[in-house]
Amino acid sequence: MLTAFARAFRTPDLRKKLLFTLAIIVVYRVGTHIPIPGVDYKAVQQCMDEASANQGLFGLVNMFSGGALLQITIFALGIMPYITASIILQLLTVVIPRLEALKKEGQAGTAKITQYTRYLTVALAILQGTGLVATARSGALFSGCPVAGQIVPDQAIFTTITMVICMTAGTAVVMWLGELITDRGIGNGMSILMFISIAATFPSALWAIKKQGTLAGGWIEFGTVILVGLVMVALVVFVEQAQRRIPVQYAKRMIGRRSYGGTSTYIPLKVNQAGVIPVIFASSLLYIPALVAQFAGGKSGWKTWVEQNLTKGDHPIYITMYFLLIVFFAFFYVAISFNPEEVADNMKKYGGFIPGIRAGRPTAEYLSYVLNRITWPGSLYLGLIALVPTMALVGFGASQNFPFGGTSILIIVGVGLETVKQIESQLQQRNYEGFLR
Repeated sequence: MLTAFARAFRTPDLRKKLLFTLAIIVVYRVGTHIPIPGVDYKAVQQCMDEASANQGLFGLVNMFSGGALLQITIFALGIMPYITASIILQLLTVVIPRLEALKKEGQAGTAKITQYTRYLTVALAILQGTGLVATARSGALFSGCPVAGQIVPDQAIFTTITMVICMTAGTAVVMWLGELITDRGIGNGMSILMFISIAATFPSALWAIKKQGTLAGGWIEFGTVILVGLVMVALVVFVEQAQRRIPVQYAKRMIGRRSYGGTSTYIPLKVNQAGVIPVIFASSLLYIPALVAQFAGGKSGWKTWVEQNLTKGDHPIYITMYFLLIVFFAFFYVAISFNPEEVADNMKKYGGFIPGIRAGRPTAEYLSYVLNRITWPGSLYLGLIALVPTMALVGFGASQNFPFGGTSILIIVGVGLETVKQIESQLQQRNYEGFLR
């Protein structure tokens, strides 16, 4: 990986792209520290200092925003509205025929879906910004902080609207910065911003583990956490690269005097075909009951049960439901993102077949069988990756949203591997020697 970056810096045009990407990252990180109008910055910092390691319901979103959410800055919502909008559009593509037709139109249809994603991102940013401002005004953003109710001193309607507009505009700017990296940088812009947001929380979280440690001044706990993180990263890299290759043979066809086809290739089916999406879905779904209970008044039985069982990451009921939801969403997302019938029809159209399997329906059934077989270990792997760091680090006082948790490791490793592949592909394009030397 380091060799690829060194070679990229020695290539003039790639060096410009890398420096441009770094400049955008600097702008993004600066924006995560600029508070929006109407917020008492001193009260926010006091509550941040008094907050425990567990950031409660907002910990996941705060991690994706690089710590900007709890500081209520202009980039407080971060990249989450865009991620949510992208997932919603991807799910709706299976349900709405119009979106499915656009997806099949190629680049023009993809551009139209991207435009819809932008509109939905702005709508979600308005909704989430309004919820964040209402939470900050009520003092529920920092439960237990004595000055939590003073974070927004002026609760006039004009101030509230201004705060929501600022956060919505910040989300639009973040989306624009990500597209700039995709167009003029090294590519994969939204994923890189997500990578930077998560990586930015590493130093403070690691130092908190060291300060809370008791063995050798906390250095033993610090070293153990680093070791556990490296082991988890190595495991994730190993599984993320694993794939089942389905061989495909294309029949030779004679068109006029020319011969076409006769080549062999394969369909790569990854063990973790769903990526990090099931973990995000499961986390978000488990946050809904706790969020409803937080804003519900009184002391009803269901509210007490939710507060006792679904708000602590190390509770057995929470762990069990989290694991089962990850397995369910892994199968659900694979089912809607990979269509065996469509793959089989495309293979049949171009004269392709799997050796030993008839083209058409038998090919689709075979692909479905193989996909279900490899999704089981993939879903179990996702569940273990999401839970093992939490259970291992709870003894060191880490929160359930510690950076070496399942979600952050999967995103960082996945984005890192994809970025290195893109840099290597661009290097290969500029240094291709061809067949003649």
